[in-house]
Amino acid sequence: MRTSITKALITAAAGLVLAGAAAAPAAAAPAAAPHQARTAPAVTTATGNITTWIQGNVRKGASTSYDIAYTVTANQQLMGVCWLTGGTVDANGISHNTWVKLSDGNYIWGGLLKGDTKGGISTKC
Repeated sequence: MRTSITKALITAAAGLVLAGAAAAPAAAAPAAAPHQARTAPAVTTATGNITTWIQGNVRKGASTSYDIAYTVTANQQLMGVCWLTGGTVDANGISHNTWVKLSDGNYIWGGLLKGDTKGGISTKC
């Protein structure tokens, strides 16, 4: 009888170990300490806030041949979605053809943005 109780306990313990292993994640990432501050994301992001450095026009397409949708001021934040090659613009001592598509569907020329010509947006449209 002692042998059957021992076998029953071993079987039950093995079942608990296996059940625990199945419930545990395969590779758990270490949790950040609650007091640990999160670091800011890298300058280049897939989508996110972009900031103008100067006043300029936001257009309905990626060229100055498109209508002006609205005008932005210096230091205005917008939501950038992706970047693309469009019409070349020569202004403010800058010349290039990179445009950023905004979350509202309009486009802003990268020469109006702080940072690089894409305003930090890494996703190509």
